[in-house]
Amino acid sequence: MTMNIRTHLMFEGSAEEAMNLYVSLFPDSKVVQTRRYSEGSHKGKLQIGSFSLAGREFLCIDSPVKHDFNFTPAMSIFVDFDDEHALEKVFAELSVDGEALMPLGDYGFSRRFGWLTDRFGVSWQLNLP
Repeated sequence: MTMNIRTHLMFEGSAEEAMNLYVSLFPDSKVVQTRRYSEGSHKGKLQIGSFSLAGREFLCIDSPVKHDFNFTPAMSIFVDFDDEHALEKVFAELSVDGEALMPLGDYGFSRRFGWLTDRFGVSWQLNLP
């Protein structure tokens, strides 16, 4: 049996902006494919995008339907870094207009760890083991 398991992120209008930010922050990352809505109120918005972050594949969409839910920190993207400067840079970029749930620090289980929700509502745990 062959399967492809990917993380899927649903936005309401900011999928492409989020995807481009994420791709810009991590090495070995790229936008793989995009398809846009061709008509209606969502014309031009991202119907589906696929991208990879450090070789890990993700999907994202701009939902044309408003929902009563959004992202939650109960599900987060966890990134291990091997360089403290890179961790601090990514944390700073993702924190812009977001919220630090656990500011960068030594919490005993890691040399440097931070948990945040970015301006799009996506939760990130950034770690220097």
